[in-house]
Amino acid sequence: MAAGTSNYWEDLRKQARQLENELDLKLVSFSKLCTSYSHSGARDGRRDRYSSDTTPLLNGSSQDRMFETMAIEIEQLLARLTGVNDKMAEYTNSAGVPSLNAALMHTLQRHRDILQDYTHEFHKTKANFMAIRERENLMGSVRKDIESYKSGSGVNNRRTELFLKEHDHLRNSDRLIEETISIAMATKENMTSQRGMLKSIQSKMNTLANRFPAVNSLIQRINLRKRRDSLILGGVIGVCTILLLLYAFH
Repeated sequence: MAAGTSNYWEDLRKQARQLENELDLKLVSFSKLCTSYSHSGARDGRRDRYSSDTTPLLNGSSQDRMFETMAIEIEQLLARLTGVNDKMAEYTNSAGVPSLNAALMHTLQRHRDILQDYTHEFHKTKANFMAIRERENLMGSVRKDIESYKSGSGVNNRRTELFLKEHDHLRNSDRLIEETISIAMATKENMTSQRGMLKSIQSKMNTLANRFPAVNSLIQRINLRKRRDSLILGGVIGVCTILLLLYAFH
């Protein structure tokens, strides 16, 4: 019976690790799609002036379909991983498993933290993608209005071309600034995550110390002995100093 429950727990852990690896790969591809969308939007905007109107629309719809497909796949993987974590929680709470098994609880908490991080990263990337897509659609609409105005009024002079080039330069500068801000925010999040990990390690060490009173008692005895030795050493130094002063004055 114990061997059967142990195999069940190992199967759940294997499923969780497999789903976590798949999610990691999917989230990396999802993030690359979000990053490349703005770049492709800029290239499509430049091609608008020399190609037909159907080309950028086809490219945009293709990327939108890819985005929707990847989002559905990631949501399904997150749901499956949530189910596996729930089964692991049921296993740790079952009657045949000791309720104070620290190793099982630690493993379950680690998988829950990973699921929470992946869920947060997915929603953040999805929100960024939606914001970029809305901005690209807005800029594309403005660009088409400019082109329509040029073709309708016959204005094709040097001054209009300079304005359009300046618009492209400003847009490129805005994209570079956003990329720099994104890098800085990612660095900040990594540092925050590392600080959280250090706090978690400290709390776990305190938990272990509280769960093992013999170790805690030994540490307290060592501290008391060190304090006693310090007092004795201080007393000896003080007596020697007084004797030296008496000898010097007499």
